[in-house]
Amino acid sequence: MSDRSTQMRQWLDRLGYRDYTLSAASEDASFRSYLRLQTSTGSLIVMDAPPQRESCDSFVSIAQKLRAAGLNAPQIFAQDFDSGFLLLSDFGSEDYLSRLDADSRDRLYADALDALLMMQTRIDSAGLPLYDEPLLHQEMDLFHDWFLGRLLGLGLDAAQQRTWRDCKHKLAKNALAQPQVFVHRDYHSRNLMTLAADNPGILDFQDAVRGPVTYDLVSLLRDCYIAWPAAQVESLALEYFERARDRDLVRDDAVQFLHWFNLMGIQRHLKAIGIFSRLKLRDGKDGFIRDIPRTLGYLREVSAAEPSMAGLSELVEALALEARMAAS
Repeated sequence: MSDRSTQMRQWLDRLGYRDYTLSAASEDASFRSYLRLQTSTGSLIVMDAPPQRESCDSFVSIAQKLRAAGLNAPQIFAQDFDSGFLLLSDFGSEDYLSRLDADSRDRLYADALDALLMMQTRIDSAGLPLYDEPLLHQEMDLFHDWFLGRLLGLGLDAAQQRTWRDCKHKLAKNALAQPQVFVHRDYHSRNLMTLAADNPGILDFQDAVRGPVTYDLVSLLRDCYIAWPAAQVESLALEYFERARDRDLVRDDAVQFLHWFNLMGIQRHLKAIGIFSRLKLRDGKDGFIRDIPRTLGYLREVSAAEPSMAGLSELVEALALEARMAAS
């Protein structure tokens, strides 16, 4: 038994838990891990966030904001910030990804869009970290450094580097031009749990920021883990747009909104591909690598359809990124 496991069991002992079993509850893309605590009276989730790697403070703070806004975030029953343990309510094991199909899609996305609008209209984002230009560039550089450089072993020549810098500038400018709201930052099918009541259960929100209004929407609809036909994605995006405009979240027309949405998706997908590459190379988490081809597909399709992203589109084609991934 590891020192960390012993420390966790000692904490549970102090809380009064004696007769229980612990089992892995989910895989995470960070240094956190989640265990299901099963007792004779039900189950809870233990979050293990090593304090030298992760902080529980933001998780607790954002959970309180979400629950105060009427959203279904986990209830926190016990916490030990110094050791990095939280005891949470259990939303079960059926996330959106495991349940989404042609029959369930409309209902599940309707619930997720309802919850998204509640987050954006009921939660005051003042005081949250800003999704500012340095952070946007830092995220996009994950694609350059970890995917192109380390995973594929590719270097860009001087002209390609200029194209890359121009692309980053345009994408950051697009994000900062949008209305700024509460941003969950990982609002997708692996972090939304399907529940019989108050659906969805919302997880993995601790990195929330104040940022672009389209960010969580594109995370949900152009999900790195599941893809839908482009026409259906656009239809859902426009449905959200109409509802957001009714609530004064946005005031521009649909064409401008879809442009924001498309470019925001490119920024997010550059980041995601870089993170998936880093998870494999640095953290030994190979499972995420299979999601890169789908995410690259979004980059290719959306950049080809957006005139301002012609340089990125040409770069993706010139480097034959999809072919390289297929061959790896």
